Amino acid sequence: MNPIIKYFNGEKAESYIFVLVGVIALAMALYFVFGLKTSFWKGVAIPFVVVAILEVIVGFTIVTRSENDMIRAEKFVQNEPEKIKTDEIPRMETVLRNFVIYRYVEIALIIFGIVLMYTTPIDTFWQGIGLGFFIKAGIVLGLDFFAERRGQFYLEYLNSLIDKI
Repeated sequence: MNPIIKYFNGEKAESYIFVLVGVIALAMALYFVFGLKTSFWKGVAIPFVVVAILEVIVGFTIVTRSENDMIRAEKFVQNEPEKIKTDEIPRMETVLRNFVIYRYVEIALIIFGIVLMYTTPIDTFWQGIGLGFFIKAGIVLGLDFFAERRGQFYLEYLNSLIDKI
């Protein structure tokens, strides 16, 4: 399969997963608040809502732009190979640098969640917030791992094209 199509189809598929995970988290948060009704579960709901909104926005944004990005990259390869070096490689390097920042933020949120879970009284609002951040940041970290890895393979492919020009 064409590496460009493979990369962008993977990006789009994972973005749909991001949206789905976000929607499920929002539904769970509603259940926590209105069904379980304890302060602990209300605490869990807060990071679920915050991170879920980000997941839905980011996922939807990537889904809507992936097709155009794929067409643009294909056009570069076929008609304007110099733009691979001037446009697409720098774009991907920025994307990959951003994944490093996201990873540190996600790890920080996981640690923050663990600290809250183990330093606050049992079954309290703050312990719930800790559990919520631990779960949601862990899920996003896992999804971003695969996205970053896919991006690295795509960047390697782009760099191999530059060697042929």
